[in-house]
Amino acid sequence: MMVETDQIMPITKLQKELTQTVRKISEDKEPVFISKNNSMAAVIVPFEEYEYLSNLEELYEYTEIGRTIKDRMKNYDPEKSVAWESIKK
Repeated sequence: MMVETDQIMPITKLQKELTQTVRKISEDKEPVFISKNNSMAAVIVPFEEYEYLSNLEELYEYTEIGRTIKDRMKNYDPEKSVAWESIKK
């Protein structure tokens, strides 16, 4: 992944400039990559992007559930089904 160097911020600088950084992220709608000991440690993204990613994750989960159901239905045989009433007793 390519990251613009002006989007990278050391964690020590973030600690000093948190309020300004959050304001900049909100205005510019661009993420800020946080480095710690010269390694990427975290990413702060605008709320809209977070919301979008959360919705995407949920959609992916539904897709996986749909695939699982479809796979299980391939082997479904109604003749081998057991009635709920017989289990309930």
